[in-house]
Amino acid sequence: MNITIVSGSHRKVSQSIKIAKAIKSALKPLKECDEANLFDLADNPLPLWHEDIRNNGKKSKSLLESISKKLAYSDAFIIISPEWHGMVPAGLKNFFLMWGKGELAHKPALIVTVSSGDGGSYPVSELRMSSYKNNRICYLPEHLIIRNVESVFNDNEIDNNSSSQEYFENRLDYCLKQLLTYSKAFKQIRESDTVSIKKYGSGM
Repeated sequence: MNITIVSGSHRKVSQSIKIAKAIKSALKPLKECDEANLFDLADNPLPLWHEDIRNNGKKSKSLLESISKKLAYSDAFIIISPEWHGMVPAGLKNFFLMWGKGELAHKPALIVTVSSGDGGSYPVSELRMSSYKNNRICYLPEHLIIRNVESVFNDNEIDNNSSSQEYFENRLDYCLKQLLTYSKAFKQIRESDTVSIKKYGSGM
């Protein structure tokens, strides 16, 4: 299985990319995962969605085509979002506007949110409510909220809260194995003749 991890923070040095790298490392020993790729939205490299993208204009096509191919090749996704003012960052919401040709369609995705404190639940609700309609990404019922993120998954173990680190490592392992199981099942769904987006390009 090919897994793409999307780090949704715009910041160059962020807790989101720290967690993304930790997740990539956690995927390596899992035999069902053949490849794990990281797509970082730091500095917001994608343009804001506009009509040229919808109309497949030359400028947009050259910029997005390589990313589109990588996403289409993926079997599943891990979407990492910080909580900014109780919201998903604008760049991450913009990311979901770009892919209407089936790149994400009928592929399972695990939501992972990060919070410096005891928050992190609002981005989960927002992603489930408004990020899937036309791209058809399918979120797992399971998600992971990493609270007090500065105290876990640090390179220097001294900086980690040992009990929290153990809990989140175990919970992450549970979520990743579930995602890989869903990935196998969803391949059968995509290979069926019931999920074509050509007939109905937009969700209701």
